[in-house]
Amino acid sequence: MNLQHLKYIVEVEHTGSITRAAENLFMGQPNLSKAIKDMETELGFKIFKRSSKGVTPTDKGLEFLQYAKSILVQINKIESIYTERRRGSISFSLLFSESAYISYAAAEFLKDLNTENGLNVSLKEDNTDEVINSITIGEYNLGIIRVENNYDQFYMSLLSEKNLKSEVLWEYELSVLLSDKNRLREKETVTNAQLSGLTEVVCSDAGAIHNSPLSFGLSGRRSLRQISARDRESRFEILTNVPDTYMWASKIPEEILKKTGIKEVSCSDLKRRVKDVLIYRKDYALTRYDNKFISVLNDVISKLKFSETKE
Repeated sequence: MNLQHLKYIVEVEHTGSITRAAENLFMGQPNLSKAIKDMETELGFKIFKRSSKGVTPTDKGLEFLQYAKSILVQINKIESIYTERRRGSISFSLLFSESAYISYAAAEFLKDLNTENGLNVSLKEDNTDEVINSITIGEYNLGIIRVENNYDQFYMSLLSEKNLKSEVLWEYELSVLLSDKNRLREKETVTNAQLSGLTEVVCSDAGAIHNSPLSFGLSGRRSLRQISARDRESRFEILTNVPDTYMWASKIPEEILKKTGIKEVSCSDLKRRVKDVLIYRKDYALTRYDNKFISVLNDVISKLKFSETKE
């Protein structure tokens, strides 16, 4: 077993699919399957359970994955020490609950950086639980999680238990996204009853708890029509190309709305308030690049708040 093998199993856990992990790792699926089988033989236990829906870690696999992630984090830290010693080298890492406005802010932050002396940046979207776990073990330096107000106390207690600092960036109501192919396109507000006649696009990541506000609507029943996809790009593609679909999401910068042709509307009788919360380890000192990103992010949030008041 080597470091590359550890990267393999971490990627498989993240994707929940050997086929997709192989694509992300730029290798053949048979080769990845053989590598995992060889590791399991060497360890003497199964790392993953296989089913028609994909792969999930066994109990022993979960324990082993924690060690694997810790080892990879330490290796990355050693590598970054030598990278950062070069004068002016930029190091920045952010893991966040999926959000178009956060991705937009990250791009705004990166485009003005002077990269002549080196650049080491890691950006990734994941569900709230994975963001918390990765920040706790030091895999990423900054994290942003999305918490529904109903679960506020639970997550604040969890962050405290894991010795993480937290700062609420923004509290707002989720919007409903519609494409120009949607029959409700001309409306500025919609109702729960109107949405129940459409198809909801949701995240297929089982770890993204509380992902869909209407998974259990006012009636207490799960939405009858859903299309699930793991990544945001796929969900936007579905939303813009499949008639009469909708999606719940955070506020979207105007530039993205114009580019995609997507429209934001509110739901008059189903209000779901969430908080986006910045988190990092208590023993971590924010760098000047961290602070620069936070400043850019706050500027983006301010613009979104201003556009909200104009409506």
